[in-house]
Amino acid sequence: MTAERVRARWPVLAAQIESALHAAGELALAATLEDLSVVDMCSCQDNFCQSFRTAPPPDGAYGQGHRCIPLDAPWPGYLVLDVVHEKIMYVEVLYRAPLD
Repeated sequence: MTAERVRARWPVLAAQIESALHAAGELALAATLEDLSVVDMCSCQDNFCQSFRTAPPPDGAYGQGHRCIPLDAPWPGYLVLDVVHEKIMYVEVLYRAPLD
């Protein structure tokens, strides 16, 4: 089974993430959006969460090479990227209008 690309599933969200990464000077990460896929949706069931994995979860903590990138942009809600060794692993999508 092939995972669906973020850009195909949510083109507006992908464009917002890309724009915010450019604004933050994260050009290399912005370039990876073309190949970024949705691997799994968050299972927390909080009504304000639409977060998703773009890679299988690690066994334990992300560890060395992990950083969080909160994206500062002019839209409602929060977008935070978990990045490990310059690969987007998880996209936190909180307090936003439904993506679907």
